[in-house]
Amino acid sequence: MIYMSDHGESLGENGLCLHGAPYMFAPTEQTHVPFVLWVSPGLRQSSGIDTSCLAANAEAAHSHDNLFHSVLGLMQVKTQVLDPALDIFAACRTGAHS
Repeated sequence: MIYMSDHGESLGENGLCLHGAPYMFAPTEQTHVPFVLWVSPGLRQSSGIDTSCLAANAEAAHSHDNLFHSVLGLMQVKTQVLDPALDIFAACRTGAHS
């Protein structure tokens, strides 16, 4: 299960209640969006995902650009459009990291 919000939201922090401030002025609450991942035991086994590796990299910065390529990689879709550099799970597949 993957959840990634499409935008952040100011909910009264610093007197702001909105989500459309220009990026260069937007507070962190608007520019940092949640990304939640749950990997079932079956997917963990079939994909070779090391969840301790994922946990160790949980605070790494990613963007919406990563979502498409990460889902393709996680589902083991063989296609030329997959950019492994944008697959956030690539380094955490069994044998992919040391």
